[in-house]
Amino acid sequence: MTDYHAIDFFRDAGVVADPYPYFEHLRAQCPVQREPHHDVVMVTGYDEAVRVYNDHESFSSCTAVTGPFPGFPVPLEGDDVSDLIARHRDELPMSDQLPTLDPPTHTDHRALLMRLITPKRLKENEAAMWHLADGLLETYLEGGEGEFVSGFAGPFTLLVIADLLGVPEEDRAAFRAGLQRPQAPDPGIGSTGEDTMEHAPLEFLYGQFTAYIEERRSRPRSDVLTELAAATFPDGSQPDVADVVRVAVNLFAAGQETTVRLLGSALRVLAECPDLQRMLRGDRRRIPAFIEESLRTESPIKGDFRLSKRPVTVGGVELPAGTTVMLVNGAANRDPRQFHAPDVFDPERSNARRHLAFGRGIHSCPGAPLARAEARVAIERLLDRTTDIRISERAHGPADARRYTYVPTFILRGLTDLKLEFETTEGSDTAGGAPR
Repeated sequence: MTDYHAIDFFRDAGVVADPYPYFEHLRAQCPVQREPHHDVVMVTGYDEAVRVYNDHESFSSCTAVTGPFPGFPVPLEGDDVSDLIARHRDELPMSDQLPTLDPPTHTDHRALLMRLITPKRLKENEAAMWHLADGLLETYLEGGEGEFVSGFAGPFTLLVIADLLGVPEEDRAAFRAGLQRPQAPDPGIGSTGEDTMEHAPLEFLYGQFTAYIEERRSRPRSDVLTELAAATFPDGSQPDVADVVRVAVNLFAAGQETTVRLLGSALRVLAECPDLQRMLRGDRRRIPAFIEESLRTESPIKGDFRLSKRPVTVGGVELPAGTTVMLVNGAANRDPRQFHAPDVFDPERSNARRHLAFGRGIHSCPGAPLARAEARVAIERLLDRTTDIRISERAHGPADARRYTYVPTFILRGLTDLKLEFETTEGSDTAGGAPR
């Protein structure tokens, strides 16, 4: 019998492969439960998580991506720690990134981001996705097998966001090389390893986009980067170059990473379930619902963190000021009070889109429409270009004893690799273009 009280969710590698029994144990005790190892209150209930997501007056997002590590720079004492948070938040890792900002700074920076991902720009971007997918599949499908995460999902999502942000085509190979990451990330933010963190781990992107914005402000062109350089805050003032760069880098890095994990989870399910694969091949209109259920069952972000600014009650539990709270999306998305038979993958689930994979409230993921479009295009073109997709038993073992490896962090949820085998269509259409 598993001793769940002994499990350190933030450090034990054993909970990485399958965290869901641990989440269920916590929720059975109480949907708002303090874990014993790092003094983090784990919110595993759906309604309770939504309650916290929507209350930015009581909760700060300054620790959104770091949680209990390395800890707040000073003791958080008193019944209202808002001033302490304001004075010391910049000493925290990743403090310049959009997910960690609070209003009014967050309001201005998010508005700047939303001017970059307008419906018009997203529509133009989606039109390019079909061609980008086909260009990568031309090579990926050769030989009848391939590693999906690094062989297709990573390059595809990188190229899509590069197109959205207007990265010149001649620079995209350099982006792929500069952002190449190992299969198993080194310990860092969100890792189950050591507490070491870098304040700005995205130097490559910062350098690239700083050069772009400075150049476009001095020599405007008719391109997306010029629009990015000219974007203003809601009050009409021009942001510093650094502010624009932070927004672009956050969209580039965060959007790519989470969509890669979504695609990996979706393709694993698709390759494991021949009946489901046949259903989607027969009716592509079902793909969006399949994507929502993939997001619900395997949220690419296990959870977000908040820091209570003042005493607050959530789910009947009193939380003092200065409490570190983890909103466990992966658990809330399997709350039986919200989702019937939550551990069952049901591609026809009527309320799947209510999942919290993209968060809620003022920090709800602004790139959600982009991620959904990327997943839909990738899956549709893979189905167009193949007649069968299977899990490689040589790499992952037989169907009754699969071996998968997951990213070893307490924030991300996703496969490090997924080796597939496939049969390709004869004379497949490589023109891409538009959905049928």
